[in-house]
Amino acid sequence: MDLSLSLPLLAIVGATFFLAGIVKGVTGMGLPTVAMGILGALLSPLAAAGLLLAPSLVTNLWQLLAGPRLGTLARRLWPMMAAITLGTLAGSALLAGGEPALTTRALGIALVLYAAVTLIVRPFRLPEAWEPVASPVVGLTTGIVTGATGVFVMPAVPYLQSLGLGRDDLVQALGLSFTVSTLALALGLAWHGSLAGGNWSASLLAIMPALLGMAAGQRIRARVSLIAFRRAFLLGLLLLGLDMASRGLR
Repeated sequence: MDLSLSLPLLAIVGATFFLAGIVKGVTGMGLPTVAMGILGALLSPLAAAGLLLAPSLVTNLWQLLAGPRLGTLARRLWPMMAAITLGTLAGSALLAGGEPALTTRALGIALVLYAAVTLIVRPFRLPEAWEPVASPVVGLTTGIVTGATGVFVMPAVPYLQSLGLGRDDLVQALGLSFTVSTLALALGLAWHGSLAGGNWSASLLAIMPALLGMAAGQRIRARVSLIAFRRAFLLGLLLLGLDMASRGLR
């Protein structure tokens, strides 16, 4: 799908990625989720996914490479990463299939599930003995959801949070998962012929507002309650997801 952005739409895209960057700067995640949520309500999810690829890749690589234990985490999580790749390639057929109403509802459901699970489910610790089986299952499920909706977080984020990783390791593990998901999504959309040159040009333009938003978010993080900020962010996603999931049903 080739994107041509008018000036008003370009301004909306820039503002969206600045806001998404703020969320990522404050919480350490959320850029693709916010971008897909807002842009998916204005454009088709396929067009929104094409826009998020470059800023998502740059910001997640930054998060991935800033941590101290990439090699250790990659060895531990490679079954999950391999499964994410396979699942994304399979799921991207839905996103690239040209059914905006279906993919919009699927995106809305993904946003609702992520927001509801994060708001309601208490943190838990997965027994280490379950990890060899759970890791590829979670990866495959995450990949299918990523390929179908452009949202990388379910069920990868709750799963990684359940592994008992230290704060820095968790941030780096999330960066690894999101980076692999971004690359796999780009590969899947390209495989289905859904990434034209205009998509990459528009996506590259979104990098700068995303980075500026991240820098602003890192400053804001020291001045706000992280719990209150995350709750407001998740409630906003929940309402947005409910609206998108209900389209065509009313």
